[in-house]
Amino acid sequence: MVQKGQIGVTTDNIFPIIKKFLYSDHEIFLREIVSNAVDATQKLKTLADVGEFKGELGDLSVRVTIDKKKKTLTVSDRGIGMSAEELDKYINQIALSSANDFLDKYKDNSNAIIGHFGLGFYSTFMVAKKVEIVTKSHNQEAPAVKWSCDGSPEYTMEEVKKEDRGTDIILHIDEDNKEFLEKEKIESLLKKYCKFLPIPIVYGKKQEWKDGKYVDTEEDNVINEVNPLWKQMPAGLKDEDYLQFYRTLYPMSFTDEPLFWIHLNVDYPFNLTGILYFPKIKSNLDLQRNKIQLYSNQVYVTDSVEGIVPEFLTLLHGVIDSPDIPLNVSRSYLQSDQNVKKISNHITKKVADKLEELFKKERPRFEEKWESLKLFIEYGMLSEEKFYDRAAKFVLLKNSEQQSYTLEEYKELTKGAQTDKNGDLIWLYASNQQEQYASIEAAREKGYDVLLMDGQLDIHWMGLLEQKLEKTRFVRVDSDIIDHIIEKEEKSTLEMSEKQKETLIEVVKSQLPVIEKTEFSVDFKALGESSKPVQITQNEFSRRMKEMAAMQQQMAFYGEMPDSYQLVLNADHPYIKELIEQSETGEKEELKATVTTEAKLKQMVDLALLAGGLLKGEALNNFVKRTFEMI
Repeated sequence: MVQKGQIGVTTDNIFPIIKKFLYSDHEIFLREIVSNAVDATQKLKTLADVGEFKGELGDLSVRVTIDKKKKTLTVSDRGIGMSAEELDKYINQIALSSANDFLDKYKDNSNAIIGHFGLGFYSTFMVAKKVEIVTKSHNQEAPAVKWSCDGSPEYTMEEVKKEDRGTDIILHIDEDNKEFLEKEKIESLLKKYCKFLPIPIVYGKKQEWKDGKYVDTEEDNVINEVNPLWKQMPAGLKDEDYLQFYRTLYPMSFTDEPLFWIHLNVDYPFNLTGILYFPKIKSNLDLQRNKIQLYSNQVYVTDSVEGIVPEFLTLLHGVIDSPDIPLNVSRSYLQSDQNVKKISNHITKKVADKLEELFKKERPRFEEKWESLKLFIEYGMLSEEKFYDRAAKFVLLKNSEQQSYTLEEYKELTKGAQTDKNGDLIWLYASNQQEQYASIEAAREKGYDVLLMDGQLDIHWMGLLEQKLEKTRFVRVDSDIIDHIIEKEEKSTLEMSEKQKETLIEVVKSQLPVIEKTEFSVDFKALGESSKPVQITQNEFSRRMKEMAAMQQQMAFYGEMPDSYQLVLNADHPYIKELIEQSETGEKEELKATVTTEAKLKQMVDLALLAGGLLKGEALNNFVKRTFEMI
């Protein structure tokens, strides 16, 4: 007898909306029905474990087949199956879940039930013009039943003959989705979503090369690994196992192996397994390529895990698997909940534990890997207060001589020589060792140490440390004359009249080339006869703001401001001293003409600009020609 009816919904015309808009990505229909087949199989195994199913389990594989002539895609299992009553309840009445009922009854022996057999099933109508379910309950007394629906709320149900228990989901693929009848397409989807499901997924036969072509063998082609590495106990695993699994996850990563890894294995107060790898990062491309994969009981969910792991740890690679992470009906988006926060905090703690352990037990190895670890650690300290507290013990500072120090070690190293007259500890740094070489050497001659801060996040990280560390400031080594960066005593005042200053500033500026979006100020300082006559510096605050603006959109107005440099003239240098004397008695225009003619000041200014990397184009060409003429 054929039963006809309408799929039960709680709101008029909601079924077409579910069918069209519930899922943003059509391809996940395959994940849903294969996961449902795995659920049904896991349920049967659970019933067998508790003695409620006495029959032979036999082959429990889930099979996926394509018939291009009939334009069908079929997913078959030998799981628990359904009676007519169960089919009516779980399919015809949307939003009821057999998994929920089952878990309530067998909560202590649920054997990793995956999803909700209900709404997920309806994702099939995104690609199929008609869907059939042929199912037979594990209870042999219940007759087999066939359910059929063409995507409208109307359905038919009838008794049919079916020899074996289990369920066949038969999708009659519509014309717009013929790609899902292609062998390669389905294989790629199975490998994406079902690669680590706990029940064997069979897709065709394995092939071998014979007589110039690939031919099917008798052996089933099982596309998944039912016991992936993250589900195994860490004690029985070797380094090569982890490296091989990394290559399995990211087959396109041909080059560098991960630095090290963390095996997550928690069953209380939440369930969490997984393996997180610390990769070597060489470019921004590396940050985007291999992402953490999120699974729920071995079902692939997403590689967008921003809600599960702290933002800075999204730089890691690997797998996280937890049935306690709440998902929406399509398993595609994460919801905020207490379990998620607990899991996030736990992952942060495990990462901090691993890094601290490596630092304490294998410091030479830790220092060796520092350049690859630096981005993770600095990002974590900037974004997570709890991680900052942990990382402050093992984060490293590296100086221009490639020596490494912790924050506390570097404080002890520098507090004697680099504490200024106000009691502030000044940590000098360079962002480019080659370009700032002269300034670095000048600092070394004074007995100062210079840090190398050339990382992507260093400018922001230094700002954070200045907030956290008492009376400590970072100053770039070329931001001022070295004697003035770390002032040990009160500066002596330079005896120059306002007329002298005004005249000389105008004279000096007349020797400067025009550089787009660049402004120069002129200052006079007594630096000793042996010091350079002209030096160029850039204010620490304005330069740092512009560098930060390049990375933060909300600070973009700083990026539009011109670069501001200071030209410092050494009042103790004989030539500069002579100009100061002439400016007191001579006329401004006359002095300007004299200076321009002899080109000595011009040469000194250009040399300072050249040292600062500011002499380019026509100005550089003129300097070179002038220099050869002077030889």
